[in-house]
Amino acid sequence: MKKFWTIIFLTFTLFTVLAHDGEQHEENAHQDTINAERLVNDSHSIDTPEERTILNEEKKLTASLNDFPNLHPLMVHFPIVLLLIGAILAFVNVFFLKIEIDWVITGLVFFGALGAYLSGRTFHPHTHDLTLHAKQVLAQHDLWADWTIYLSIIGFVTQIISQFIFKQKRWAVVVVAFFLIVSGYSVSRAGHYGAQLVHIEAVGPQGNFLDLEESHSH
Repeated sequence: MKKFWTIIFLTFTLFTVLAHDGEQHEENAHQDTINAERLVNDSHSIDTPEERTILNEEKKLTASLNDFPNLHPLMVHFPIVLLLIGAILAFVNVFFLKIEIDWVITGLVFFGALGAYLSGRTFHPHTHDLTLHAKQVLAQHDLWADWTIYLSIIGFVTQIISQFIFKQKRWAVVVVAFFLIVSGYSVSRAGHYGAQLVHIEAVGPQGNFLDLEESHSH
């Protein structure tokens, strides 16, 4: 009886291994077919020797600033982070009223407002040939970006007034927190529409739909 169950076990094990190998072979063959089709399609998409040369060129690991079609994506992350952290600290300072936190908020909001202005004005990319839907998304992105600039500047001014004139009166700190929290919300909305433009509407990657400029002054 023991030998019988041993034979059954070995037979089942062998059958499982063979079946798995067969499935793996079929999967590998299917994947090889897909890869071959991709290679054929890729070879047809490359029409000239010049294009093959460009495709096979070794790309730089770290791109220089001149390699980017626009510096907006490099600049815009700074005000997003700075304004959001500033808003959080402003809310916290309503309860603690610490001068050390106040100084940190002042620095964060100053550089956040400056970064928002540079990202939305100096380094704002110019687009062309957008679809109607992409234009609508871009309009929302620009709207929230403008609100971010205005609110961050107002937040910085109220922070200076609160810190140096009203000497951290709680009601003044509440006013600062209000403007910075709203500014943090607006920058998050601008970031949402910006991400939608890039990852859904494909505006920006490899310069798609962007006006290429000699300099990065716009």
